[in-house]
Amino acid sequence: MSALNRFAQLRAPILLLAAAIAVVAVVLQGPIPQPASYHAFADGRVLLGIPNFANTLSNIPFLFVGIAGLVLFSRGTPPGALPLLRPAYLTFFTGTALLFPGSAYYHLRPADATLAWDRLPMTLAFMAVFAIIIGEHISARLGRRLLLPLLVFGAFSVLFWRLSDSGDGGDLRPYLIVQFLPMLLIPAIVILYRPALEPTRYLWALLGCYGLAKALEFLDAPVLNLTGVVSGHTLKHLVAGLGVYCLLLGLMRRRAAPTEPSSPVPRA
Repeated sequence: MSALNRFAQLRAPILLLAAAIAVVAVVLQGPIPQPASYHAFADGRVLLGIPNFANTLSNIPFLFVGIAGLVLFSRGTPPGALPLLRPAYLTFFTGTALLFPGSAYYHLRPADATLAWDRLPMTLAFMAVFAIIIGEHISARLGRRLLLPLLVFGAFSVLFWRLSDSGDGGDLRPYLIVQFLPMLLIPAIVILYRPALEPTRYLWALLGCYGLAKALEFLDAPVLNLTGVVSGHTLKHLVAGLGVYCLLLGLMRRRAAPTEPSSPVPRA
C-alpha cells in the first residue's frame, strides 16, 4: 500500500480524533456563561424610531439570500448541488432566511431571552452547511444521514443554554461546539477529501467571510471608532451575508468533478 493510500485511510480517524479532543477540551472547561457585556453593542443609535438601527437592519441580506436560495431549489436541484443533499441545502437557506427576523428581534431588544431566537436559526444554518460539506466531500449518504442528528444537537445547544440559565448566564458549552467545531473541521475536510463538485473556491469564500465576520464581531467598537459611521457588528452581518451569497453562486456555477481515484490533494 502506498504512503498516499495509507494517509487517505487515516483521514477519517484524524478528523474524529480532532473533534473528540476539541469536545473534551470544551467540556472540561466547566460551565461557560453568557457574558452580560455581550449585549452592549458599540452602535446603539436610534433611527426612524428603530433601536440599534444599523445592527437590526443589516440582517436584511440574510432574508434576501435565504429566499433566493429557496427559490433556486424550487425550480429543481441546481447543477452545483447534489440531489441527495437537497434537504440540507433547503435547511441551510431556510435557516439563513430566518436569521433576519430572529436577529432583528434580538437587536431590537438585546437580552439573553431574545438572543435565543437569533441563535436558533443560526444553528440550523451551521449544522446544515456542515452536513453539506460532509456530503459533498466524504459521502453524500453520510451527509444526508447526519443532517437530522446535527440539527437536533444544534437546537439542543440553544435550549440547554437557556434552561441552564438561573440568572448567571447559563452554560454555553454545547452552543460553542455547534458554532466553532464545524468551522474548524470544514477546512480540513475540504483540503483532505476530493470534492464531488468543483471549483471549491466558493466554499473557501464562505469560510473566509465567516472568519472575517467573527473578527469584526470582536472589533465592534474599534471599527466604529475608526470609521465613525459603521460598527464591527453591523459589518459582521453584511460580511456573513456575503459569504452565504458566495455559496449561492457556487450552487449555480459549480459542476460535477471528473471521476478520478480518491486523493487527499484538494482542487481549487
